[in-house]
Amino acid sequence: MTLKAGDKAPLFTLHADDTKEVSLSDYSGRNLVVLFFPLAFTGVCTAELCTMRDSLADFNKMDTDIVAISVDSPFTLAKFKESEKLNFPLLSDFNKEVSRQYGSLYDTFVFGMEGVSKRSAFVVDAEGIIRYAEVLESAGDLPNFAVIKETLSGL
Repeated sequence: MTLKAGDKAPLFTLHADDTKEVSLSDYSGRNLVVLFFPLAFTGVCTAELCTMRDSLADFNKMDTDIVAISVDSPFTLAKFKESEKLNFPLLSDFNKEVSRQYGSLYDTFVFGMEGVSKRSAFVVDAEGIIRYAEVLESAGDLPNFAVIKETLSGL
């Protein structure tokens, strides 16, 4: 299934890095950037999330929050968040259900690992509608941050 702009964002509830549950509905009335990333502590993922960390204030000015989702455990995500001083929730999709719902799951990743999140970015508006969707086949690529910001500035 491929999600596209205009689709209703699939609802989810996942455990965050602090083990609390976080749901898409928690962000009702605000814009949300939902990022999927393959694995904590890897080079491109670290670069991507640190880019978002450093520009969080820009997103907040656009009434936008950020969450990042991977198949890592909440405990791994807590260490990753702490080591990189990330300032937004990291959510564990350990059972791979949300990654699958968003069309963001590799069948096979590197080293024969199966069921790893694809690097993806979704802009969900205050009503829960997807306004931008980007699912990358290559984990070495980064989402188009400029288009994400452009999409948000138009909401």
